Amino acid sequence: MSILEDKRCSNLIGGYKTIYDPRPALRALALQYGNKSIWDELWNELHHQGDVGDASYAAVVEIARISEGHAPAYWGAFGLASTIEEARLVDGRNPPIPDWIEPHYKIAWQTLFQLALRDLAVSADDETINCALAVVALHRGRFNLGRMAMCTEDERAEMLRDYFGR
Repeated sequence: MSILEDKRCSNLIGGYKTIYDPRPALRALALQYGNKSIWDELWNELHHQGDVGDASYAAVVEIARISEGHAPAYWGAFGLASTIEEARLVDGRNPPIPDWIEPHYKIAWQTLFQLALRDLAVSADDETINCALAVVALHRGRFNLGRMAMCTEDERAEMLRDYFGR
């Protein structure tokens, strides 16, 4: 069964720690993949100041599935999934992945990893490169490298100057 068909989605918790059913936005995304307002809603509802919820994990599953049909994938698919995964791993306030979502979430991350590798071979824009690299690093268990990849080039340069003193 698709996550979108599961009635449990109507009681999921989003990034604001309130009920958020991601299905309407995900259905709209499937029809209008590049629609910025849909992506904005998902970013706003699924992640807030480091907080994510089970709606965030369910949405990653569908974002990966939807993104498979697009080459290259929209950078936000990699960016949002990486942001959610980083928040899940770094902040103990965030819930674990529910048992009924977990196997789908693992498959989604394998899909995102494959899409990121594919898109790194052909994409030149900074957002896609940074976010796809974050997916690759997080998928390979390189947490800090994944976090660094999500930074802008200017932020990485500043960190390196601070570290190396030049």
